[in-house]
Amino acid sequence: MTLQNWWIFACATFLISAMPGPNMLHVMTQSIRHGLGRVVFTMAGCMAGLLALFGASAMGMSVLLSALPQLLTAIKILGAAYLIWIGIKAWRDESAPIDIHAGDVDTRRSAGGLWRQGFLISISNPKALLVAAAFFPQFVSPGLPKAPQFAIMLLSFVVIETSWYLTYAAGGRTLARYLRRAEWQRWFGRLSGALFIGFGLALLAWRGR
Repeated sequence: MTLQNWWIFACATFLISAMPGPNMLHVMTQSIRHGLGRVVFTMAGCMAGLLALFGASAMGMSVLLSALPQLLTAIKILGAAYLIWIGIKAWRDESAPIDIHAGDVDTRRSAGGLWRQGFLISISNPKALLVAAAFFPQFVSPGLPKAPQFAIMLLSFVVIETSWYLTYAAGGRTLARYLRRAEWQRWFGRLSGALFIGFGLALLAWRGR
């Protein structure tokens, strides 16, 4: 992999990762309720989901999905349904507001539960699988061994994506300072719920072409 290819890849990944989507919104909302210490499990779950998609792409899963559009449609519907369900839960959330000044965080959900929900949200978008299949190979130099190049890109992606997770998580804790009133938290829950529902509906409308 040439230095020029890596630099273009890193810049493109930086911009793509910065764009707010289900993962970043989930990390931010979980940071508000569970704190920076526990949101690490959410970030780990989101990253594991993305790595699973990239691994599936490397094994040719995107070719299978292209050959079997019905399978892609089924995955798309399931993923969209999960995002919409998360959105409805956030919209209807009536939990007590968190007092960040008192060091208050919600500890009712286990670390495994936080990881699992992050993983499911991350892996629920089949569009990410096809993006991975189309995006990564563009930066591979044909005359050089492919495995080391993919390893470099994967490591670069993990570092860049994680830095944005931390940025959104820190932003969530800052936002939590303004959500100590139940009414404000309720409206934030409805806003984030509407965004998740919007992501789900957009996924249903996406044709994969």
